[in-house]
Amino acid sequence: MPPNKEIPSVPLIRFLKHSLEILKNPLPFHNANFTAKGDTFKLNIGFSNGVIFSRDAAFAEYVLQKNQKNYTKSKIQTVDLVKYVGKGLLTSEGELWKKQRQLIQPAFHKKQLANLLGKIQSAILTEFKNIQVGKTIDMFPVFNDLAFQTVVKSLFSSAASTEDINRLQFITEAAQKMLVRELRQPYLGWWFKASGTIEKHLELTRGARHILKNIVNTRRKSQEQHDDLLDMLLEARYEDGNFMDEEQLIDEILILFTAGHETTSNALTFTFQLLAKHPEWQDKIYEESLQTSSDSGYLMQEVMASTICQQVIEEAMRLYPPVYFIDRVNIEEDEFNNMIFKKGSNLLFSIYEIHRHPQLWEQPNEFLPERFEVGSRKFSSQYFPFGAGPRKCIGNNFAMFEMIIAVTELVRNYKIYPEFEAIEITPLITLKPKNALLRFESRL
Repeated sequence: MPPNKEIPSVPLIRFLKHSLEILKNPLPFHNANFTAKGDTFKLNIGFSNGVIFSRDAAFAEYVLQKNQKNYTKSKIQTVDLVKYVGKGLLTSEGELWKKQRQLIQPAFHKKQLANLLGKIQSAILTEFKNIQVGKTIDMFPVFNDLAFQTVVKSLFSSAASTEDINRLQFITEAAQKMLVRELRQPYLGWWFKASGTIEKHLELTRGARHILKNIVNTRRKSQEQHDDLLDMLLEARYEDGNFMDEEQLIDEILILFTAGHETTSNALTFTFQLLAKHPEWQDKIYEESLQTSSDSGYLMQEVMASTICQQVIEEAMRLYPPVYFIDRVNIEEDEFNNMIFKKGSNLLFSIYEIHRHPQLWEQPNEFLPERFEVGSRKFSSQYFPFGAGPRKCIGNNFAMFEMIIAVTELVRNYKIYPEFEAIEITPLITLKPKNALLRFESRL
């Protein structure tokens, strides 16, 4: 049996020396460390604190799937995020998570989602009316609104007023920005509390909960069926026959807003930037859309037949995964690849680096959608845009269907041109695009 290997270490002084660069964009710093230290290293961020970074796909698969029972999410999700969105699927652990996953999973089955595709398409087409031909547009705000409206329409149909929707979007995004400030500037924690900044955002969140409770109560009293996600969540029963209580229901809706719109808007923006740089793939999607469109009105059939469009989206999420880091903490001491990980180790898996690892991908930094010609399952041990294992994103099919419809509808009607030199990123809680300037010209 080979001896245990020591985890390579990056000293605190190096972390401090590059702290300002890390605050703006930590990815180049991490890449330099991976290049120098190997696929797994420990970054010392204090005299006794450290974080273990890894771009070892096999290690990620082991932690997220094969030995997932020994790992839990970090404090960022199970404590810091909870105060803004409550304990739902994204932020809960243990028995509560198992109970909620089992209850909610059927609502995101493909057969159920088929009933929502018309609402998704309607929300998308409404947002695309804001596109002005011939003008340079920053597309991230457009896709951000689109993704939020899609979640709202799928959840509530027409139950929420425009005023309520705008308020919910403002509160959701304000809470996310505040959490980023707390995580990026922990040394200002005392000031955030003393100045009332955190309390101000918690009050906003309470306002969002009040709006949602009114919508839920109105739906219950109406006794009308809308075949949307809210109906499914209201009708879902636990094994003991009980329904979800109101507070838990609100938590889950807030989680859907938070997790369901930002990652999708990021992925769509990066996808269209890549399409703008590679117009030949626009043409392929356009030709495919002519073949897959039918008079039957069966939207699911068209979505499932849009294989070229799906390849493009999957390759965009490989290059620019919205969830670019996945964190875990081990409950008990563990060992992998002859390295010992002490109990309570903070692990951060760089999905961005795994998706560009030169030993896993041919031409890793090139946009080559054809690599997904036979689907993404071929790369299941190294491709994690929606995570992996039991905690894999429950809304992965919802997101893919939404993005396929959005890309197909836009390419069907417009040619897209880049008004930027290179794709820029802003790594926050998710990997966000920056200066995504595009120009649209009508195809007709």
